[in-house]
Amino acid sequence: MLSIDLIKFRIKLTERLKMKLFGTDGVRGKAGEFLDVVTALKLAQAAGIYFNNISTKRSKKILLGKDTRRSGYMIENALVSGFTSVGYDVIQIGPMPTPAIAYLTESMRCDAGIMLSASHNPFEDNGIKFFNCRGDKLSSDIEGKIEEIFYDEKLLASSQVTGVNIGKAKRIDDVIGRYIVSIKTSFPKAMSLNNLRIVLDCANGAAYKVAPTILEELGADLIVLNNKPNGFNINDDCGALHPQNLGKVIREYRADIGIALDGDADRLVVVDENGEVIDGDKLIGALAVYLKKEGKLPSNSCVATVMSNVALEEYLKENGIELYRSNVGDKYVLEIMKEKNINFGGEQSGHIIFGDVAKTGDGLASALQVLSLIISSGKKASEVLNPFELSPQVLKNINIETKIPLENIVGLEEMLLSFRKLGLRDLIRYSGTENKIRLLLEGENKKILDSSMDELVRFIKSKLC
Repeated sequence: MLSIDLIKFRIKLTERLKMKLFGTDGVRGKAGEFLDVVTALKLAQAAGIYFNNISTKRSKKILLGKDTRRSGYMIENALVSGFTSVGYDVIQIGPMPTPAIAYLTESMRCDAGIMLSASHNPFEDNGIKFFNCRGDKLSSDIEGKIEEIFYDEKLLASSQVTGVNIGKAKRIDDVIGRYIVSIKTSFPKAMSLNNLRIVLDCANGAAYKVAPTILEELGADLIVLNNKPNGFNINDDCGALHPQNLGKVIREYRADIGIALDGDADRLVVVDENGEVIDGDKLIGALAVYLKKEGKLPSNSCVATVMSNVALEEYLKENGIELYRSNVGDKYVLEIMKEKNINFGGEQSGHIIFGDVAKTGDGLASALQVLSLIISSGKKASEVLNPFELSPQVLKNINIETKIPLENIVGLEEMLLSFRKLGLRDLIRYSGTENKIRLLLEGENKKILDSSMDELVRFIKSKLC
């Protein structure tokens, strides 16, 4: 029997596959191909038309940030041209983390914010993420409306302005301080990082300046890795996708903890003093219980995705915390958080949302909360961040040629039903940002789990590869 959450997830995924531009987190693809200058320009025009015709418009200003990819120069200029052509002024702030754009959009009273980043993807890709005037990611409905405008050539042409109505652009370099202050204030004033040796991996990405500054100002004995971006080395064998490299440095320098960010710094991966990567579900569980003990989890509830391990749910229940599950993607985690009035949630992949601190997943804000948990416990990272044992779980990512709606793949549902009779939990979904399908199986019997995954992989490859 499919759960209601999983049925809703598959319905939303089918709707998502019908859209041509937007994925699970904005518009993303290979720069110069799928995401070329013309697409970026038209998308900016379409977004500008939408934001200019809603009741929340305030300033006729758009905030625009980016990560460190070389293609950012090309696409940034196209976005500026598109927005100014429909009458919007653009404030360019250069490389900054995605959560900084969310924060600054609201703080600077802009009508919308744009982050130019493909997050954890390789440098060849790029993406465009949108935030509304409150710093929230756009809903699928709003993305759909912008996409409709994108394909309305007559509306795009008629909405372009002339003369004094053409927008202007200016670059501001000092907003980094505003974001640094906002993150530092989330760390307990009575604490400092003076007694911690921390290894920080910036992934040669958007936080290469911000992250070291914050940790050093709080007193950390800091060893910084991969903070020299060249336009091509973002996420390249470093950062949140490759925490094993961080583990080697931790052991070499006998550090207390390692912090790895991804290209746009909205994701956090933690490595303990032994060089072992902390599972994302364990991190969410430890933080949720810590917040409850500190009286900072008023709803006694937490949000995770359908990907999260069942052991997390059991651990939270033992500690009097109810778990709600969302679709995959931090924007969907946040939707449930708002709906249920919950201030904490996250994804197994490292997107963790502290609703009282940030508008979206924020790797730096999350890192400071992890550090405060460790300091307050008086224990080592390996002790405090491994609060329960995970149920056996296997996850496979397969490159595919085409994304056929799951319900149209003959034989898939029958295979999954046979797995469920064996006591396995399954989740099959397409990546919203890459041509991949993600397969997850979970169960108590590791032998059955592995053999079932092998069978599923062969089946999927025969249908989609």
